[in-house]
Amino acid sequence: MLGTKGGDCILLPRPPRKGPRAPTYNRGVPDYYCYILECSDGTFYTGWTTDPQRRLRQHCAGRGARYTRAHPPARLAFVEPQPDRAAAMRRELALKALSRARKQALIDAQSAPK
Repeated sequence: MLGTKGGDCILLPRPPRKGPRAPTYNRGVPDYYCYILECSDGTFYTGWTTDPQRRLRQHCAGRGARYTRAHPPARLAFVEPQPDRAAAMRRELALKALSRARKQALIDAQSAPK
């Protein structure tokens, strides 16, 4: 019975949807990003996020990763859009596996004038 003290709850089925789901907002704009922060001691930190500027603010405020609390970020050095969360997570692992020289080459290539 519903609402009885100590009794079992009966879950009612969810009513059917009255139409198709609303289209995704800005479907063509990537919602996930991989990024590399250059920390104040010259080291790199790699991660993924849905909003790079917000994530940088979190890292700078000490609410980001444990690493960036000990090594405060100096700048957002590299940002790369990803099509979905799984791709962003895979790319983050690939970026973390790169040597420092390869990360620096990526950063330089992105920041070079076109």
